[in-house]
Amino acid sequence: MKFAVLPIALLAFPTGALAQLADSDPAKIIVTGAGLPLPPGTPAYGSVVIDRDRLLDSASGRIETILGDVAGFQQFRRSDSRSANPSAQGATLRALGGNASSRTLVLLDGVPMADPFFGYIPFSALVPDRLSVVRVTRGGGVGPFGAGAVAGTIELASATRDQLPVFSASALYGSRDATELSASFNPDLGGGMVSLSGRWDRGDGFQTTPQGQRGAATVPSAYDGWSANLRAVAPLSSTSEVQFRATIFRDDRTLRFRGADSVSEGQDASIRYISRGRWQMDALAYVQARNFSNIVISSSPPFRKALDQRNTPSTGLGGKIELRPPVGGGHMLRIGADSRFASGDMYEDAYNAMTGLVSAHRHAGGKQLTAGLFAENDWTLGKLVLIGGVRADRWTIRDGFFLAAGLGAANNMFPDRSGWEFSGRAGALYRISDAVALRGAGYTGFRLPTLNELYRPFVIASAASTVTTRANPALENEKLKGVEAGIDLVPMPNVRLAATAFYNRLDNAVGNMTVSSTVTGGRAIVVRERQNVDRIVAKGVELTASADAGAFHLSASYAYSHSQVHAPGEDFDGLSPAQSPRHAASATLAWRSVQGPELSATVRYVSKQYEDDLQSDVLPNALTVDAVARFPIGHGATIIARGENLLDETVVTRNAGGSIDLGTPRTLWLGLTVTG
Repeated sequence: MKFAVLPIALLAFPTGALAQLADSDPAKIIVTGAGLPLPPGTPAYGSVVIDRDRLLDSASGRIETILGDVAGFQQFRRSDSRSANPSAQGATLRALGGNASSRTLVLLDGVPMADPFFGYIPFSALVPDRLSVVRVTRGGGVGPFGAGAVAGTIELASATRDQLPVFSASALYGSRDATELSASFNPDLGGGMVSLSGRWDRGDGFQTTPQGQRGAATVPSAYDGWSANLRAVAPLSSTSEVQFRATIFRDDRTLRFRGADSVSEGQDASIRYISRGRWQMDALAYVQARNFSNIVISSSPPFRKALDQRNTPSTGLGGKIELRPPVGGGHMLRIGADSRFASGDMYEDAYNAMTGLVSAHRHAGGKQLTAGLFAENDWTLGKLVLIGGVRADRWTIRDGFFLAAGLGAANNMFPDRSGWEFSGRAGALYRISDAVALRGAGYTGFRLPTLNELYRPFVIASAASTVTTRANPALENEKLKGVEAGIDLVPMPNVRLAATAFYNRLDNAVGNMTVSSTVTGGRAIVVRERQNVDRIVAKGVELTASADAGAFHLSASYAYSHSQVHAPGEDFDGLSPAQSPRHAASATLAWRSVQGPELSATVRYVSKQYEDDLQSDVLPNALTVDAVARFPIGHGATIIARGENLLDETVVTRNAGGSIDLGTPRTLWLGLTVTG
């Protein structure tokens, strides 16, 4: 690891101090490890819930694939965390423009998960087996850590003690010499619990480069990653508990060319206090130490190193406190404060790809701080629930710089900036009957540009093109305004339908905008810059459905999103944002017999989208089919068979001037899981 290890004393705290706390109570109070209950107005925002059964039933075993069940969820690329550049794995909803930074706030047990420097999500460290439920809420947010939730919020909750066996282990072998090994040990500890889990994935990978574009240096997208997680929960009283989590992870990938290796790694820790008494409280603090490195190989002979982004250490610190005073009268009031600090540095060396000599040394970085106050009230009036909330955030961007020695020498120190942002949301939920509910909401929000967007330029080179993207230290905050209305129906028992119409407007949207494009020697030379555009307007319809009939379960989701960029005077004015499909759909049919076999199949469709802002490079539509089968053989053992992209659909994930990358081809898995 390229950064300091978290203090051993911090990691030892749960099994020492928490065990003592738990054993001091002779009643051995049972804890759950969950957060506070959801406010009564939560359904007004049309959330989609992915339960634990579905989390354990994915053909890929990866959380980003499961999130694809929510139509409209997207990453910057269509690749998953085995073959994508980690720094491109931002999460976005509602076709507000694919961005390598996340426009969607991703929380694990209340803790923001985005990388402090890049803003991407470390999906490979978010193992589905460790989770209880996922709740996806589209639209702006003003609750805890609501700054940054301009496209929605994805809340991940760790599995509770009643969902975890004392011991579990699994081993799978897949196509292209891939293996997936995992194990967990979840014993009781007095009245509390401890959960220790680990996972290791590796594979030789597939060819992301099409046959006709492969060269002497082209290699499959090999990957090798692991993560370990420690979680402990102990009661402090009959109504309160303390929760601790520590995660370490490392993810190695090779992208397209031999030697084009990337590494992402991290050490996260958090501690959380939950009180479910008359005065309810949720307080937490967290620390994140992350790093990223990446080597770029020239696409032309002699295929030497062109760039070594050798070190990008970053630190995230933060915390929140939320109080729910017993105000009565049908009100649930939530008040609190939160704060996030991010700092990071990028160290990279540029090389002459012909001579192999270093041509430049670069160093960039900066710091950010966001601190906010929030208040939200849910007022229940019989069948009607009214919701209103506000946030006030003080933000600062400081100590930004870009230094370069050698080619392109620079010594740039950027001015500090600060300001206030005010956000709000209001909604209503009216239950006409047990079968029909109407809902509506309006909201505002904002997102601070990441340190990566502000200070780090990058180059993507191939035989067909060279694309340079310049940073922009003057980027302004993105600001969201949106409204939506929906209906929830239960036409018969075990059948649930929902429809939502929305209008979202993202002002000052950050995008990679084309500054110039020329052809030299048959090669496209493209220069882009991160810029604020006037606005992106996204409007559309989202449909969800689920039904149960005996052992069968069906869930489906569809999103139609019509997005347009408004940038008067620019060539891309009126076009769709980059990486924004108009149609997306997903459906899963599962059959689960009692103590018998389980079968499921998932179909996903995404319509065409464009790589760039000028819509010159198209990513065609794609239809994929996955399947999972489980066959119990007794004594807690189950045989598992999984299949990804069974029809072997060609999924184009990148198209830069004709230089293509492909997504996961047909991949088959067979393995065994044991619980006890």
